[in-house]
Amino acid sequence: MLAPDKKGKYSDIAQTVDEALLTRRSVRAFLPDPVDEQTIRDILQVASRAPSGTNMQPWKVFVATGEVKQKVADAILSSGVRPEKIEWDEYRYYPDKFFEPYLSRRRAVGFALYSLLGIGRREVERMRAQHDRNFTFFDAPVGLIFTIDRRLNKGSWVDHGMFLQSIMLAARARGLHTCPQAAFAPYHKLIRPILGIPEEEIVVCGMALGYEDSSKPENSLRSERAPLEEFVTFVK
Repeated sequence: MLAPDKKGKYSDIAQTVDEALLTRRSVRAFLPDPVDEQTIRDILQVASRAPSGTNMQPWKVFVATGEVKQKVADAILSSGVRPEKIEWDEYRYYPDKFFEPYLSRRRAVGFALYSLLGIGRREVERMRAQHDRNFTFFDAPVGLIFTIDRRLNKGSWVDHGMFLQSIMLAARARGLHTCPQAAFAPYHKLIRPILGIPEEEIVVCGMALGYEDSSKPENSLRSERAPLEEFVTFVK
């Protein structure tokens, strides 16, 4: 480990961590290049150092590749149940009604993505087709499905989120990209028998993992972040 300078800063470490944070983004088109199992194991192993209350480590991960990953995609896409109609019966990710500033932020990133793809605001079928790409993990070679024991409380969900972020940063350190995907959660009944997910586990989300296809326009999207003044209060 590097020793701190006179101001107590770990400059090299900070640069590495900052780069992983700043280059992490939701990639929506991947190359078919495989990711070897040892790399996946390394990412999950280092991510397991994420903090959790009383070291409960409340996360579970199901890794799908090849035919199994395709079975997950086929089950959802052939179900005939549209995402806008399916019931979120395990937990709700979004509020029942959006309000500001969250509504504007949601709309801005959606419009930006569709604009890059040349999808107009009234082209509903093309929007649906793009959303359906979630279920193929955007063609990534690795699909991850995350679960949590339904008996655990909200604090463990916070811990689970830190584990997810740790995976995404560890992936960036290895030149890989990710896309966290809540879209899988309401389809848990279709996913369970394929991956062997027990009933006591709630499907939290999925995640695509692989190498970015930089030739695709959707991967040029850079979502905006609110300025510090909007979400930070310094109390002196």
